[in-house]
Amino acid sequence: MAKQRRYIFAPVALVLFGILAILLLTIPTEDLAEPPECMYGIVLDAGSSHTAMYIYKWPADKQNGTGVVTQHSECHPKGGGISSYVGQQGAAGRSLQVCLDQAMQDIPRARHHLTPVYLGATAGMRLLNTFHFVNSISSPVQSAQVLQEVGHKIQSYPFNYQGAAILSGQEEGAYGWVTVNYLLENFIKYGFVGRWLSPGRQTVGALDFGGASTQITFVTKDEVEDESDRMKLRLYGHDYSLYTHSFLCYGRDQVLKRLLAHLVTTQGHTGTVAHPCFPAGYIVTMKLGTLFDSPCTVAQTPSYSYNPQAALSVKGTGKYDHCLGNITEIFSFHSCPFSQCSFDKVFQPNVSGSFMAFSAFFYIHQFLQTTTGIPVTTPAQLEEAAHSICNMSINEMLVLAPDQEPRLQDFCAASVFTKVLFTRGYGFDEISFPHISFQKKAGDASVGWALGYMLSLSSLLPGESVGLRKALKPGAWAALLFLLVLLPATALMYVSLQACRRKKKGSSDTAS
Repeated sequence: MAKQRRYIFAPVALVLFGILAILLLTIPTEDLAEPPECMYGIVLDAGSSHTAMYIYKWPADKQNGTGVVTQHSECHPKGGGISSYVGQQGAAGRSLQVCLDQAMQDIPRARHHLTPVYLGATAGMRLLNTFHFVNSISSPVQSAQVLQEVGHKIQSYPFNYQGAAILSGQEEGAYGWVTVNYLLENFIKYGFVGRWLSPGRQTVGALDFGGASTQITFVTKDEVEDESDRMKLRLYGHDYSLYTHSFLCYGRDQVLKRLLAHLVTTQGHTGTVAHPCFPAGYIVTMKLGTLFDSPCTVAQTPSYSYNPQAALSVKGTGKYDHCLGNITEIFSFHSCPFSQCSFDKVFQPNVSGSFMAFSAFFYIHQFLQTTTGIPVTTPAQLEEAAHSICNMSINEMLVLAPDQEPRLQDFCAASVFTKVLFTRGYGFDEISFPHISFQKKAGDASVGWALGYMLSLSSLLPGESVGLRKALKPGAWAALLFLLVLLPATALMYVSLQACRRKKKGSSDTAS
């Protein structure tokens, strides 16, 4: 009996040994050695309301590969976006110092001179670059001065400054789409036995909501009738036809300004305005000039007896229906020069597939869920949650979300705006809305345009497909194939030999 067990154990042990050898051989040789040093890249996201710094890293021996870029750290300095420092010499550059100092600590010193720094400015600088202000100074001149200041500041650090650029709305939307799908591994995925694989998944659309603009980007098979909203990308050997549009002055901060300017215009400038989107019990006083100092509201400046230093008292009334009516009037749904439009005469094909909503959309959605307990996965639930928030007094909101006190008064308007934008503007309905996921991060990386921007400006996002990764040496592959052939043959020979021995033994026992 003991011999029988030994006979059974021997081939099993041989099989297990072979499997172990195969597994060891399939481990990439670089994984058996010390972890490789990392390369780093820095992106400064100069938004309209704030600036953020993101540091990314990837193994130094895979600069021509992909799928390995991760977020290392991030920094959010206090203060506004760089466009808010116009006329304050040196202030825009100084606003970045805290984050650049952090980068000096987060990135190994030996890698400082190899680390590229990209600065991308978005809608705040687009506004500044497009419109003209007072003192006969054109906005393009002012925006150039701001970018020059921040450039000089970055160049005072030992990094490899790659310059600053003002992103177009189309670029901002496309880079956000690239970031989302890169992090979700929808383009390419690293598979078994050292090969990059196309996962065969559909891409995900991107919905971004910044301070001065909002973007929608998704793959479509429909004809994009307006060429300015069409973008074609070739990534990893695949062609992607995108619809992308950025709505300037439809970012969160500018929408709130436009809404209040609309209320002042329609109610008449009497020094006091009733605000249906502000909670009951909330009162704020401001200078009238701070409302009409934006390119998005300057056209609404009162033409008679306007005094920018005059005080304006705004009192919240908390009425959902009135709030909805006033926010709807910010949009224009009346005419369309194409076969179909979203709003403001902008062409948009029907939304299709899944979407990820990020930036301010995430915070609005999270606030609605936590304060109302409504999951907000359908248009009806979005309306129900917004209705609930808008009918709360400021004291009721303070009890439910005391940590949001500085922004509580704005959540009703932001929620109603999101409802109108998504359902009436973009055309999400009971079937398509549940396919929107509201996220701040994908994995450990923040979702936004910054990662897509860096990938597109570096060698980390190839247009053609990626071949074999250098995971196994040729000799290792030969040894692996030899083992795969030898192992079953050896096991079969061993079993046959043992059977013959048992047969001979049985014959001799019978003869005796």
